[in-house]
Amino acid sequence: MSGGRLRSVPVWLAPATVTLLATLVGLDAAQPWRDELATWSAATRELGGLFRLAGTIDAATGPYYLFMHAWLAAAGDSVAALRLPSALAMAATAGLTAVLGHRLWDARVGTLAGLLFAVLPGTSRYGQEARPYALASALAVLSTLLLVAGLQRPTRRRWVGYAAATTALGLTHLVALTLLAAHAVAVLARTVRAGPAASADAGRSDGQRSAGKRQSPAPGRVLGYWLAALVPVAVAVVPLALVASGQRGRQLDWVDAARPGDLAALAGGVAQSGVVGGVLIGLAALGAARAGRRAPLPLSCVLAPVLLLFLAGLAVPLWVPRYLVFVVPFGCLLAGAALASARLPAALAVVVLTGLLGLPEQAALRRTHEWPRTATVDYRATAEIIAAGRRPGDAVVYSPRDSWLFLDLGLRYHLGGRIPRDALLAEGQERRGDLWAAECDRPAECLAGVDRVWLVLAGRRSDPLAAVPDAKGDALRERFTLSQVWPRAGVTLALLTRRG
Repeated sequence: MSGGRLRSVPVWLAPATVTLLATLVGLDAAQPWRDELATWSAATRELGGLFRLAGTIDAATGPYYLFMHAWLAAAGDSVAALRLPSALAMAATAGLTAVLGHRLWDARVGTLAGLLFAVLPGTSRYGQEARPYALASALAVLSTLLLVAGLQRPTRRRWVGYAAATTALGLTHLVALTLLAAHAVAVLARTVRAGPAASADAGRSDGQRSAGKRQSPAPGRVLGYWLAALVPVAVAVVPLALVASGQRGRQLDWVDAARPGDLAALAGGVAQSGVVGGVLIGLAALGAARAGRRAPLPLSCVLAPVLLLFLAGLAVPLWVPRYLVFVVPFGCLLAGAALASARLPAALAVVVLTGLLGLPEQAALRRTHEWPRTATVDYRATAEIIAAGRRPGDAVVYSPRDSWLFLDLGLRYHLGGRIPRDALLAEGQERRGDLWAAECDRPAECLAGVDRVWLVLAGRRSDPLAAVPDAKGDALRERFTLSQVWPRAGVTLALLTRRG
């Protein structure tokens, strides 16, 4: 009776629940880092400003920003609200991974794969990230699950669902469409296998052919369904990809070309732990060797995106490990196949041990989301100092203004309406359709009448005034004197008062 009850439990329930609990623990402990500040800035704009942004620098992430715009309008913009969609998406990813494992193998493989995915530090890291990676992971597994369903029994409804999920995947994360290379391999393999079956079917009686119709579809039928499903994907995604490709120079100017060593470091990057990444690679390799004919689909879902992005990254700056987070569930499927060959207590012990190995990284990611963590910028502590000491008429000045640290966005997020007047602001981000504001070209005039300035500088600065370059620095040094300095992680805050 107890065994029957256990079998009646949905295969997705335990992995999804464990993942959700893991991601909800400390969901708002780490303050939003620069990428999440970009999400907040974009999603809190009016729709017109959001579309202007997509037209200038961030078209690839535009659909995700549009989704977050609607979400934040309903849920607010607290840290927990920003990250909750990702936590839910990661829980869905774990559940869908378990279902896919059940369909390809059995319930044991699916459950172990989903639980292994749940305890990875990378799952918590990107489940607590207000960026599209968790949503893309869920859609990648859903798209593949619907592909498998369509290959097993090709009905129009299943392929419509596949087309919808794959379109959503491309709109959420363009890089994730490299998964279609793996899907193409699966479809072609199915077509090739269906050929001999169709030839054998030709010699059967009408009754035999009718009975075997669902099991042996015509060789071209599956391929035709798949190609038809790609039409709405292309219609929706190709225009977005064309606009995004023209913005690559600005959007990815910080990315270096891919190097051979990057492949070796990928597992540790997506798992957020070198040790845990090594365990996952070892288990996945063992599972691929033992899985036989079931291995090609999950294996190609890992290898095809990785190799395609790496080869592209040799020529253009595209190689960013977190762009490949969506392949992790497929690696967990192979690892689950390896674990399923052991007794259940031993397999679960390996899952628990993997989780324990990742505990230091689990704790660290709840302190900061910066990567590397030495690049942490403490926006919150800086904002608290300003909030406690600001006076009417105070102004704030940032240096540098146009960096990826988003010093102004960090203070605006934490201070809201309490932030001092931005003395050098000429045109804000929303009006410019950009992630950075424009400053006035005559800073001395813009600072006229200001008696106190809160100067926010990137990095640790022993002499904050001397660290500000060009005309902005000249105007500050000429009119103000240093009153007090607060060094904080990744940032220096200084209070300047007018001379005399």
